[in-house]
Amino acid sequence: MSSYAKIYLHIVFSTKRREPLINPDWESRLYSVIGGTLRTVKCTLLAGNGTEDHVHLLISMARDISTSDAVRNIKTDSSKWVHDTFPSSSEFKWQDGYAAFSVSHSQLDAVRRYIANQKEHHKKTSFQDELRQLLRLHDIEFDERYLWD
Repeated sequence: MSSYAKIYLHIVFSTKRREPLINPDWESRLYSVIGGTLRTVKCTLLAGNGTEDHVHLLISMARDISTSDAVRNIKTDSSKWVHDTFPSSSEFKWQDGYAAFSVSHSQLDAVRRYIANQKEHHKKTSFQDELRQLLRLHDIEFDERYLWD
């Protein structure tokens, strides 16, 4: 039998130390770069949004790439793009870690809406509170000492 898979992930990560380094003037281009990076590894960016200190990505994953490899490619390529395109943003850097949550096909629209609403959502909720809530919602144990870098 051939191999078949449909894998959706909601991936969240921050800038280093949650610094407000994602400039609204080029943020939409950042998601285009991320989408291009994902296409090179047969993945698809279904939604991307965030604020000046973090991103949310909804991704359809290829069955032959690991989550960690996909995230590493995204961070490497997007950091290089920021540094090459905006030399004044030399301090731009992503945090080391990430959070990834599986998404069922039936919940894709709900996650897309959640991601699309990030700027409004973060008028009331900090990134730290949001990430803690997502981790708890997905029953992921964490140690606060290692959550932030």
